Amino acid sequence: MDKEKEQNSAVLTSEELSVFCDQIALMLESGMTLRDGIDMLAEDEEKQGARVRPYSLMRETIEETGSLYIAMKEREDEWPHYMIEMVGIGEETGRLEDIMHNLSAYYLREGKIKDAASSAVTYPLVLGVMMVVIIAVLLWRVMPVFRRVLGSLGVNPDGASMRLMNIGSIAGWIVLAIIAVMIIAVVTVAVLMRTKHRDKVLSRLRNLLPPVQRISQKLSSSRIAGMLGMMLNGGFPIENAIDMAANALDDEQSIAKVKEIKGMMDQGEPFADAITASGLFSDFYNRILKIGAASGHEPQVMTRIAEVYEEQVEDDLSRLISLIEPVLVALLSIVIGAILLSMMLPMAGVMSSL
Repeated sequence: MDKEKEQNSAVLTSEELSVFCDQIALMLESGMTLRDGIDMLAEDEEKQGARVRPYSLMRETIEETGSLYIAMKEREDEWPHYMIEMVGIGEETGRLEDIMHNLSAYYLREGKIKDAASSAVTYPLVLGVMMVVIIAVLLWRVMPVFRRVLGSLGVNPDGASMRLMNIGSIAGWIVLAIIAVMIIAVVTVAVLMRTKHRDKVLSRLRNLLPPVQRISQKLSSSRIAGMLGMMLNGGFPIENAIDMAANALDDEQSIAKVKEIKGMMDQGEPFADAITASGLFSDFYNRILKIGAASGHEPQVMTRIAEVYEEQVEDDLSRLISLIEPVLVALLSIVIGAILLSMMLPMAGVMSSL
């Protein structure tokens, strides 16, 4: 029973959310009722022993209310806030099928971005741990052996050879401490990003690290463009789409941008001009959006802008990884080389004097 409860309460990944939305959309597209479709999918996941069972959890509520929104709202800790709000919008407007198709594409993009972000953290973290292990072994195991060997050969403890070894040892300990602190900081940030302090952590990182600020801005632009494109594709008026976007988004940076755009539109600014004034997109995309607005293709333009910014986020994360890795490898080589030289040079001096 406990195992089943644990499986049921597990959180779906972005890819699983995408599949879930796609299944609901296909079920509605085929003409099947929500009750019958959920019942059938719940039986399938129970037979297959699925890792998580979202359909089984919501089957009873949907049978009673016929509402996917209510079923998800009852377990809102297990579903993204954005997804719940969009499902509610879909049910209110009778466009749930279109919303679920768009949500499927949205979470597929989110999954790609999260995978890229995870890689950006994982590779440097692994290299950092390797550096700590290698340097620690040199300092704790290898260096004392060389000290004893030099001492047995009659090297003066206060001589130049020993001073050189001490300098190498001190440098190694300093680098070891710096890398260890960096690893602890990265792990702490990764843990805090999964808590309610996520927005505060992101804000600090944006202030401290310019690359993180640029990636965060592009990610915010991608999310807003994707959401507005999805709503406009669903037939929502732009004013309603802006209002609903502010309620559905869950990161402070995106919400602030949407509210800024809404405020300018309330003062009479056209949508494209408000987007331009907010600085949400670059000048190039602002011009494209104005052309799209003039030709009545705003939904397609917003969707394309979201895709482009998503690709840029992935590229920026890849470049960040490609920059961090060689820097860490170079640092590892320099530190280890310095420690080895501090041990080998005194030994070479002693051997040459024999």
